[in-house]
Amino acid sequence: MASDATPAAIRIERAIGADIARYLDALAALRITVFREYPYLYDGSLAYERDYLASYAGSPASVVVVACDGDRVVGASTALPLTLHSDEVVPPLARAGFDPGAVYYFGESVLEPAYRGRGLGSRFFEERERRARELGFAIATFCAVERPADHPRRPPGYQPPGALWRRHGFERRPDIVGTFAWRDVGDAEETAKPMVFWIKPLG
Repeated sequence: MASDATPAAIRIERAIGADIARYLDALAALRITVFREYPYLYDGSLAYERDYLASYAGSPASVVVVACDGDRVVGASTALPLTLHSDEVVPPLARAGFDPGAVYYFGESVLEPAYRGRGLGSRFFEERERRARELGFAIATFCAVERPADHPRRPPGYQPPGALWRRHGFERRPDIVGTFAWRDVGDAEETAKPMVFWIKPLG
């Protein structure tokens, strides 16, 4: 059984605001690699990723939690105030009655396959929640893509990460759904995907 304790060889760092800039290239590369896997199947580019991630470095209220093995970044997790994220994530929560200004948005968590199952995912949640509480936010949220159960690219034995998310106090809200568009690996055009929100009160 995997331990929830972070392995001694792995160093966890927390970068805030402008300090995030030094991790942008490593985080962009990780996003491209990890999100090519199911369920995202994301066909991205380094230029787009770096531009997207620059918004985190531009805000003193953002955080990137980084896992390093020696000098190499092997995983990272991001968060920032909801109102500083892209337009796709604000309207679904506002329509559901949430004050966007009270919400801290957990972005991506990406981790190389060899480092999974060691408790690093839990550390990513804990450190982002700690930052949200430091800043006085009342709600933490993120959204995750939902693919059909019979999706042709679903790997045999695939287990969704919902159990981890529930263990950290997040509730799936199928009534709150956004839409993101990207190009799947092997496709010629972008297509819209449903993104279901998970919510946790921080009070």
